[in-house]
Amino acid sequence: MMELNALLEPGMLVRHPQQPDWGVGQVQSNIGGRITVNFPEAGKIVIDGARVGLIQVYETG
Repeated sequence: MMELNALLEPGMLVRHPQQPDWGVGQVQSNIGGRITVNFPEAGKIVIDGARVGLIQVYETG
């Protein structure tokens, strides 16, 4: 999980695999495996990249 999450940069779009109702979030920061994502239905969430593998989204709509 860490390997893929390490590639996430601010501005990228992601989904949380266990929380699909949060919608598509935008990565705000990725520092030391702690990824801050702004989700439309949940707000800003800090995610431990060692525990959760975020799913990158390439297109919305």
